[in-house]
Amino acid sequence: MYTLLNGTVNKNLSQHKLKLYFNLFRNYSSREFLNDVYSRTKLKCKSKKLPQDVNPKGVFACNELDLSEVKVYGFDYDYTLAHYKPSLEHLLYNLGRNMLLEKYKYPAEISKLEYKPHFAVRGLHYDIEKGLLLKLDSFLQIQFGAVYRGLTPVSTEEVLKIYKNRIIPIAYVEGDNRAHKENRAKMVHLADLFSVPEMGLLCNVAEYFIRNHIDYHPEILFLDVKNSVQSCHPIMHKIVAQNVDEYIRPNSDLKKYFQLLRDHDKKLFLVTNSPYHFVNAGMEMLVGSDWRDYFDVVIVNANKPKFFTEVSRPIRVFDKNANTHIWEKVTSLEKGIIYYEGTVKQLQELTGWCGHQVLYFGDHPYSDLADVTLEHGWRTGAIINELTHEIKTLNTQTFKENANWLQMLTQIIEDHQDHKEPEAVEVIAQWMAERDQLRNDTKSVFNKQFGSVFRTYHNPTYFSRRLFRFADIYTSNIRNLLNYSLTHTFYPRRGVMPHEYGSYFV
Repeated sequence: MYTLLNGTVNKNLSQHKLKLYFNLFRNYSSREFLNDVYSRTKLKCKSKKLPQDVNPKGVFACNELDLSEVKVYGFDYDYTLAHYKPSLEHLLYNLGRNMLLEKYKYPAEISKLEYKPHFAVRGLHYDIEKGLLLKLDSFLQIQFGAVYRGLTPVSTEEVLKIYKNRIIPIAYVEGDNRAHKENRAKMVHLADLFSVPEMGLLCNVAEYFIRNHIDYHPEILFLDVKNSVQSCHPIMHKIVAQNVDEYIRPNSDLKKYFQLLRDHDKKLFLVTNSPYHFVNAGMEMLVGSDWRDYFDVVIVNANKPKFFTEVSRPIRVFDKNANTHIWEKVTSLEKGIIYYEGTVKQLQELTGWCGHQVLYFGDHPYSDLADVTLEHGWRTGAIINELTHEIKTLNTQTFKENANWLQMLTQIIEDHQDHKEPEAVEVIAQWMAERDQLRNDTKSVFNKQFGSVFRTYHNPTYFSRRLFRFADIYTSNIRNLLNYSLTHTFYPRRGVMPHEYGSYFV
């Protein structure tokens, strides 16, 4: 109840009517009224119970998935079964940097540029025309404060001057393949974890050029770095295969999960872009020398996403002893044999595995998950390593308190923004400044430069939109599935639509 002189006002009165009562009976100024609203809201926020912790080992549903319908389990390898230590990022960065020096003859001083492991995050876009690394939300809006040229942040004013708008046209981001129009996208989406050290190298070199007043073409730099890092993958594969303990995180529960699936007569297959010797070294460390016994089909060098999109590329037998492929036509897929290349069409035709009976796990929303769910009706699971860090951050008391207050502060700004008296405008401007600070605080705890992989200040990121569209479930590690039975149904939570806020649904 709100006390006014000798009487009371019902607490259910609207804010507008409350203002009238306050002004009438106590001759409140706009400033006093708004300060009172702020104080009462702040007290309410402090008394509000904080949300429960999110389970860091949880499996989260974007779409309803009944595991009792799944007969076949498929897996990617990199960042799905094998989780890498930070040492792999450093290795890829150093190999790529050396290639820039040796093959492309970049300045010798480049050798002194060390990797900054916490600079970039997955899901960013690089504008190959303008040389900017930036973060987009699900509406293709730029997240101001998360735009970098090299290692230097670009101001909001300069960003608007460059793009003329905060929203980027879809053809600029994704390209335009409509009839009579073949415009290549100007932006590259960095959707896998291998791209993080690549972006670190790109931004380091760009910063060196800028600081030393060396002219460079952003697209040429991008292509040189991309080609340097990717051409080093065979070298990386050899080094990691010889030192698996240094680069791969152990996961004793992986074998338990495979055994659980086999005990319940599930079929298992592996489809990976990586070469056999690299996969074999990692799987022997993770599962044991008998790891192939768990899989009904193993396909290496699959060249995804072409594996999922092409129809005519033949599948071949890979001779692991001679380290080469065999030329005979493959008419059946046998356990214990290693296969090479091929297409998902052949995999389905030779096994009969198709539709919702197949659940495939990968870490890349496009090359692993998009085509199999859109074109073939497979169920999909995304393994997102960053969830461990993201959920740990979400569960901190400071983040919960700031997120709660940010929501409530935003609400009172929305409710009272139409006050036009000068003193009211001044108070609301102070609220807006506090809101901006809160938004920066809740962003920077995930990553100082770019914030959360999953969210801009308030909207889902471009990466999140694709993840939620193409993955039925997602989690941080395959082993988390051990916490659920093989007949478990994952149910998505009822999302609150904008028009439902404040209704009985919430």
